[in-house]
Amino acid sequence: MMTGASETDSTQRATRADYRKPVWLFAAAGILLVISIFLPYWRLNLTAPQYPDGLRVNVFVNRMEGDVRELEGLNHYVGLPGFDEGAQAERQIAVAGISAIVGLLAAGVLVHNRWVVLFALPALSFPFVFLADLQYWLWRYGHDLDPLAPLASAVGEFTPPVLGASEIANFDTLALPHVGLVLAFTASALVASGLWFHRKVYKPA
Repeated sequence: MMTGASETDSTQRATRADYRKPVWLFAAAGILLVISIFLPYWRLNLTAPQYPDGLRVNVFVNRMEGDVRELEGLNHYVGLPGFDEGAQAERQIAVAGISAIVGLLAAGVLVHNRWVVLFALPALSFPFVFLADLQYWLWRYGHDLDPLAPLASAVGEFTPPVLGASEIANFDTLALPHVGLVLAFTASALVASGLWFHRKVYKPA
């Protein structure tokens, strides 16, 4: 009799743990997304003969840091738009948008049916959307040169990859994910795991 009761208690504890797993995973994902707001998402390294030590720019969800002023001066000669002109809407809504995504995750733990995916989808897709939007702006900048700029015709149109190495005129560039984006992708993976466990415990018999 004691053995049967012990097995029942063990099963109940395992069941309770299964129901908590989506909550834990969604909560961890939300925490990582909040932390990522304060960290750079993307890094661009540039080297050229005139800059042997290189130039570096760190891109956050709502601002840029690093050798921004130096690059703005170079952009003027190439004919690139100013950095302030790019992704204005995205930068303005970034913090509020990520906060809303975290709020949806928190609400999603209260949904016990398949519609939970609607609450989790923004967090699941966010890092991919970030990279896609950044690639769009890289393309936009490389194809929106001022024809009157001194070096516009010499450089010509270009599309640097959002990740990886490329060459622009006499510059070698290397685009890398930074810690904020790594956290966002980790959060996406946690959400995917949370959805799997959610379906496991709440799917119809």
